Amino acid sequence: MDIYNVKQQQLAGRIEEKPSLLKWRDWRWQIKNSIRNIDTFEKILGIQFAEEERASLKETLEKFPLSVTPYYLSLINVNDYVNDPVFKQSFPNSQELIHSAHDMADPLHEDKDSPVSGITHRYPDRVLFHISNICSMYCRHCTRKRKVGDKDSIPHREQILEGIDYIRKTPAVRDVLLSGGDPFMLSDNYLDWILGELRTIEHVEVIRVGTRMPVVLPYRITENLVKILKKHQPLWINTHFNHPREITASAREALAMLADAGFPLGNQTVLLAGVNDCPRIMRRLMHDLVKNRVRPYYLYQCDLSEGLSHFRTPISKGIEIMESLIGHTSGFAIPTFVVDAPGGGGKIPIMPNYIISWGTNKVILRNYEGVITSYQEPDSYEPVFCDRNCTDCDLQLSLEEAPEYQAVGIEKLLSDYDETITLIPRDNERFDRRDD
Repeated sequence: MDIYNVKQQQLAGRIEEKPSLLKWRDWRWQIKNSIRNIDTFEKILGIQFAEEERASLKETLEKFPLSVTPYYLSLINVNDYVNDPVFKQSFPNSQELIHSAHDMADPLHEDKDSPVSGITHRYPDRVLFHISNICSMYCRHCTRKRKVGDKDSIPHREQILEGIDYIRKTPAVRDVLLSGGDPFMLSDNYLDWILGELRTIEHVEVIRVGTRMPVVLPYRITENLVKILKKHQPLWINTHFNHPREITASAREALAMLADAGFPLGNQTVLLAGVNDCPRIMRRLMHDLVKNRVRPYYLYQCDLSEGLSHFRTPISKGIEIMESLIGHTSGFAIPTFVVDAPGGGGKIPIMPNYIISWGTNKVILRNYEGVITSYQEPDSYEPVFCDRNCTDCDLQLSLEEAPEYQAVGIEKLLSDYDETITLIPRDNERFDRRDD
């Protein structure tokens, strides 16, 4: 047995007298034995907080609860837990009680952009569907800290149907993102029912699931869950790795199960002070994700939610990290750095400036090395005339899929996909007479 499994069994032994690796890998056992108070945290990890620190931590927990899975807890380096990125993301900090003038309970105005319970409709063609408020772990940097610990945490079927009915009555919605909480905290059957209902809506082309399970509880990715998800393709899955230490053997196994089942995988990383605000850490994370068939999707500037001020970096740190990625690694290993605009303005992409200047027919650019070059634009560019009459367009607007086969001549008679049984020469008198 490797050192990692030995550590897991040791931690499990502090939770139960007769633990087993089978229990450890049971996601329900993990949820049942989640650590929710400081005393248990100290007991399991074998650390001791000073009395003054314990008092401030308990005060923090009165506002922002603690819940961390034994699995994720096992990743903490107890010899230097103060600087450990897993510890910082999972354990309370008294700085969470610092309320700056710019902090907001709902900085993205998700509740204000909610036409019905559970739905956030911000962008024209897609909605966020909150189907669960519970998570397997309470991340300390959560943008929805206002909802952490909600007792009414799993919407009942009537509430879910209300959201589905809104989507059904809004044909502009082609993309539905299931979020929470964590959708994978729902039972397999309940999740199957929700996905099945959404799949009955003709204009819903894509369903996405946002989950942190592969990070904090990879054992939730079971064969039965994958089997159910495969019934509802096309399905995209976005997860949330913030540091290379989170990509363990168990996490890789969970990601492989999802990738092998055909789900496109993406990752949304939050830029966090003291956790991953380092170009080397971020580049390593992106490389490890790509190795595991996960496409880096977004790098988020930390939101202006209450209790997150100690996690926020200046935007310039994100620009520095993007400079260290663009040109220095594969294009598909580079996320889009975004600020989710306060007030519900949506995601605003932030990029280093690669345009130095711009003339009438020439653009001056610089590359990742600092090399400055010019790009000559066309001397004359005449766009195709467009009368904005898309319905009757006979110009370029051919949006339907092209026919895969267009058999000609004898090939038509030989093919199984073309119903032609006779080729008739042009000007055949006998067939001309039939036309009469």
